[in-house]
Amino acid sequence: MTEACTFTYYNGLLVADTNLDLQGITGFAWDPRLGAWSAPGYLYRDTILQCLMRKIKFLDSAKAYEKLLLTPKSRMNLRPYQAEALSAWEQNKMYGTVCLPTGAGKTVLAMAAIDKALRSTLVVVPTIELVHQWQKVIGEHFGCSIGQWGDGKMLTEAITVSTYDSAAMHIEKCGDKFGLLIFDECHHLPAPGYQKIALVSLAPFRLGLSATLERADGKESVIYELVGPIVYQASIKDLASHFLSPYDVVTLEVPFSEDEQERYREAREYYTDFIKEQRINMSSPQGWQEFIIRVARSPRGSAVMQAYLEQKKLAQGAQSKLTVLWDLLIKHKEERMIIFTENNQFAYHIGQQFFLPVLTHKTKSKERKKFLDSFKSGEITTLVTSKVLNEGVDVPEASVGVVMSGNATVREHVQRLGRILRPSSGKRATLYELITQGSNEHFVSKRRRQHSAYQK
Repeated sequence: MTEACTFTYYNGLLVADTNLDLQGITGFAWDPRLGAWSAPGYLYRDTILQCLMRKIKFLDSAKAYEKLLLTPKSRMNLRPYQAEALSAWEQNKMYGTVCLPTGAGKTVLAMAAIDKALRSTLVVVPTIELVHQWQKVIGEHFGCSIGQWGDGKMLTEAITVSTYDSAAMHIEKCGDKFGLLIFDECHHLPAPGYQKIALVSLAPFRLGLSATLERADGKESVIYELVGPIVYQASIKDLASHFLSPYDVVTLEVPFSEDEQERYREAREYYTDFIKEQRINMSSPQGWQEFIIRVARSPRGSAVMQAYLEQKKLAQGAQSKLTVLWDLLIKHKEERMIIFTENNQFAYHIGQQFFLPVLTHKTKSKERKKFLDSFKSGEITTLVTSKVLNEGVDVPEASVGVVMSGNATVREHVQRLGRILRPSSGKRATLYELITQGSNEHFVSKRRRQHSAYQK
C-alpha cells in the first residue's frame, strides 16, 4: 500500500483520514457520523505499531503531548524494590501496573517513571488532598510548576495532577495532551465513570499503582487492559522490618451489654429470617444486590432493612469498645494514633466522647490541613476518621491504628494497616482490631484478614 493515512484526535477518538480499509487494524470501525474510520483513543499506541509493522504510511497529527526537559533538583535514590519495579515497567515498554504496599514509596517510583518517559504527564489520584500532596512532592523534585484539575481549578501544565472525578470530566478534550498516564490507587479505575479516563486518552505510556488490586466485582481485568498487566509486586511481608516498620496485629474481643445483646439478637433474627425465607446467598458476589431487590419488593422490606442496619450499628458501636479505646489511649499516650470507623456518625461520637479531632469527607479543606499538620508536628497525637485516611494521605508519624469498625474488604484493612507502617528509627507499629463478641463482626474480621500481611 502506498496511500498515506492521517491520524487526528477528536473527543476521545483516534480518527483516520484515509481511503484505505482499516478493518484489519485493531479497534477501528467505520463511523458514519464522522465519515471516517475511528477507534478509542487508548488504541493509539497499538495503531501506530501496527501501521509500522504493515508498512502503512501515516501522518501522526493526533498527539499533542510534548517531550519534557526535566532537571531534577536532587538525585533520586531508589530502594532496591523500587529500582526493580521501574526496570520491569521499562522492560514492558513503559506500560503496566505495579503493586506495592502503602508506605513503600509509590510517589517516588512515579517520579522516576516521569523522569524515564520524559513526556507530558497526567497523574490521577482519588482525592484533592492527594492532588496537593503529589503537586508539592513533584514540584519540589523537578523544580517546575505542576498543573491541577480539581477543587475548582483547571490548570494544565506539562505535568498535571487531577482527581479521578475531574479527569473524567475533562479528559475527552485533553486526551491528546499527555504521553504518560499515572493512576494512583488504580483499583478505582474500573468504576463506570472513571474507565473513560484511560479509554479516551492517547497516552502510549501508562503506569498503574496500587497496594491491593482485587475488587469485589472482579473487574481487575479492566486495569490490565487499559493500563497494562502487573509487571511487579511486593507485599507488606516482603518489605516489613527492612523498608517498612515491623508491626503487630492485635484482635481484641469486647462484650455486648445485656441490653445491646437482646436488641442485637432481635434485629439479627428478623434480618436473617428474611434471608432464609428468600433463599438469598449473602456470601455470593450478587448476594447484596439480590437482598436489595427482594427488600424493595417485599411489604415488610422497610422493617427488614431497618433490622439489618440496627444489628450492624449495635455490633460496630458497642459501648464496651469505647471503654477499651480509653485504655488504649492511655497505654499509647506517647504515640501518634489513628482511630478508624466505618461511618461518620460513630467517628463524631468518639470525637465528642474523648474530645478528639475528627476527619471525614465533610471536613473542610482548611480544617483538614490544620489537623494533619498538627498531627505531623505532634501538637495533636490522635485523629479519628471514617474513611478519608484509608488511602494515600501521608501520615508517617502514626504508629498505632485502632479499627473500631469497618467493612469486610481486604483492601480497606490492608490500607489501614499501611497508614501506620511508614518507617522511622526504632518504630514498631501496632494495629488493634476491636470486634464485638457474639456478632457478625467475627465473620467480617475473618474475611478482611485474608491477606498475607495478617498471616503469621
